[in-house]
Amino acid sequence: MSNPTTSITLVRHGHVHNPDGLIYGRLPGFRLSEAGRLQARAAAISLRNAGLAALYASPQLRAVETAEILRGEVADLPIIVAPLIDEIDCYFEGHPMEEVEARGWDLYTGVGDGYEVPEDIAARGAQFIAEVRAAHRGNHIAAVTHGDVIAFTILHTMRARVHVSQKRLLDRYGVHDRYPATASLTTLTYRTSDPDEVPTLTYNRPYDDSLALATLS
Repeated sequence: MSNPTTSITLVRHGHVHNPDGLIYGRLPGFRLSEAGRLQARAAAISLRNAGLAALYASPQLRAVETAEILRGEVADLPIIVAPLIDEIDCYFEGHPMEEVEARGWDLYTGVGDGYEVPEDIAARGAQFIAEVRAAHRGNHIAAVTHGDVIAFTILHTMRARVHVSQKRLLDRYGVHDRYPATASLTTLTYRTSDPDEVPTLTYNRPYDDSLALATLS
C-alpha cells in the first residue's frame, strides 16, 4: 500500500520593496526587496532536500518571485499559479501602513461590504488544501502565499476560531513568531486521506534575527 502521508508547506513570500510604506494588497508591481530575496533563498535552502513534487504560487509578483527562487534552489518544477492562495481583497489597499498598524493590523472590521472577511480567506485556503491533498497524495508540495492567508488557513485547519483577533496568536500551534514571518515555512502533514484529519503543524523561519531586522531599516 502506498504511503498516504502528504505534506503541504505554506511559504510566505519574502520581504517586499515598499519605500512608501503602503498596504500593497493586490496592487501590481510590488517586488521582493534585496533582504526579501535573501530570505527566500534561505527558505529554498531549507527545502532543498524536501523532495517537492509540485510548486504553487499566488498570482502576486512577490509570491511568484519567491517561487522562482525556490525553483532555482530546490527543483526544476513548473510554477502553478493558484488564485485560491492570492492576497486578500482589502479595503486598505494603497493606504499608509501606519493607518492599519494603528488598528492592530485589523484589515476587516467596519470596512463595509464588498471585501473579504477572515471566513472567506479561510474557506479558500481550506479549498486549496483539499485540492492539493487530492492531487498530490503521498507527496510534499510547496505553495507561496501571504501572511493572512496562512494565518486564517492555520486557524481553520486546527479547528480554531477564525477571527482577526486570533491571527497574531499562533504561537499555541508552534508558530513561534506568533504570525507567519516573511519567507517562513508552515508545514501541514496529513497521515491519512480523511478529509477531517487535523494535521501536525511545524513552523520554521529559516534565517536569523539579523536578516529579519534588516527588513526594518
